Amino acid sequence: MLDNIKVEYDTMIPNNVGLSSDKKVLKALERWHPGYINWWKDLGPVGFQESLVYLRTAISVDREGWAKFDYVKMPDYRWGILLAPEKQGRTIPCGEHFGEPAWQEVPGEYRSMLRRLIVIQGDTEPASIEQQRHLGKTAPSLYDMRNLFQVNVEEGRHLWAMVYLLQKYFGSDGREEANELLKRQSGSEDAPRMLGAFNEVTPDWLSFFMFTSFTDRDGKMQLEALAQSGFDPLSRTCRFMLTEEAHHMFVGENGVRRVIKKTCEEMVKAGISDPFEIEKIRKLGVIDLPTIQKKINLHFTLSLDLFGSEISTNAANAFTAGVKGRFWETKIKDDHQLQNDTYPILEFENNYIIKKDAPALLALNMRLRDDYIKDSSVGIKRWNRTIESFNIDFKVKLPHEGFNRSIGTFANAFIDPHGNILNSKTWDQNVNNFLPSDDDNKFIESLMVPEHEPGKYASWIAAPDQGIDNKSGDFEYVKVHDA
Repeated sequence: MLDNIKVEYDTMIPNNVGLSSDKKVLKALERWHPGYINWWKDLGPVGFQESLVYLRTAISVDREGWAKFDYVKMPDYRWGILLAPEKQGRTIPCGEHFGEPAWQEVPGEYRSMLRRLIVIQGDTEPASIEQQRHLGKTAPSLYDMRNLFQVNVEEGRHLWAMVYLLQKYFGSDGREEANELLKRQSGSEDAPRMLGAFNEVTPDWLSFFMFTSFTDRDGKMQLEALAQSGFDPLSRTCRFMLTEEAHHMFVGENGVRRVIKKTCEEMVKAGISDPFEIEKIRKLGVIDLPTIQKKINLHFTLSLDLFGSEISTNAANAFTAGVKGRFWETKIKDDHQLQNDTYPILEFENNYIIKKDAPALLALNMRLRDDYIKDSSVGIKRWNRTIESFNIDFKVKLPHEGFNRSIGTFANAFIDPHGNILNSKTWDQNVNNFLPSDDDNKFIESLMVPEHEPGKYASWIAAPDQGIDNKSGDFEYVKVHDA
């Protein structure tokens, strides 16, 4: 059995999957590596490829002390292939193979289904890097710049994780899919990324924080579901990816909280109690709370679309096959097969929102989306606690799940953030009250002035409560001038 804790550094690619003795896969990955580096330099972070960045690098998959921190140039980052420790005696947790030993090789009958799931997951990783590639130039602090680059390199490592599975277990088809992951590009007309939210632009830092709060949280839900896979290498890969994904959500959630905190501080300092005195608040150089709410409305709903249609035979087939489970499958108290179970779903029919029971197998996307909404509401509560601490009468909220949707039963329905059904005329008259307008976006972009002095922060965001790796407030997280 492979050493599940120690990471090998005697190959170009750090790993704990025994690449030094798996020459065929090692050579395939080494052939893929130059294309990856070219992609990183062409479509990765712009302007800071030669800067020294204080990054964490995974050196183990043990729960304690799994990463080290040091300065590194991003193209020299040691992207590795790391799987969580193998669980002896693990069995398939769901579907018609429930209770059977987990697969160590790909079952022939589920080959195309597994490959598709791995490719879709792999496609999201480089996509988010491409979306965020220009943000370094407008970073509000070196602390935030470093967090952006940490998210970027770890998304790059997650791409490597999926490429390893493709190269190791799917032969020539896998090698072809691995190459295609570097050919698609976020927002491209000819070869866009596979999921819509990953073709949206990320033009400013509030968008980045919202993306990492909401879209990376979707990533968490999908990884948790894939971590239940009966295909054990995929399960172990996703379990370790979740360790890194937690930091990405922290960057987003804490980033939004710091934006809210700075706005509230400046409002109190200026003696403004009404959060809807938008022009007065914007003159303070901060982002008003109603505009922050509009950004929540946008990014939350874009992320909801990533769960697909409420009723899905593809999701049912993946569950029945045992290749993808539910969120925290092993903690759910049922038969894990769902042959006769139902689950409540929402449907938009004849201009009404209807709640009804559907076969639980077909409603798996809806269940995962419901779990996501519950998880997202925790961050909302934290943001509201910050507002409450300044005695400002305003609460941010998650919009109704039928609002601003492009996929599923609510696609193109005219539903406001409170769940009220509108006609197209009323929607058009009010859309700028629901979603960021061009003026809102221009204002936010006008604040995107870089701050490269250690310990200093742009006008619109508060300092973090503590530094990375217990560093002092004026630590130089990125040596910008080395670029």
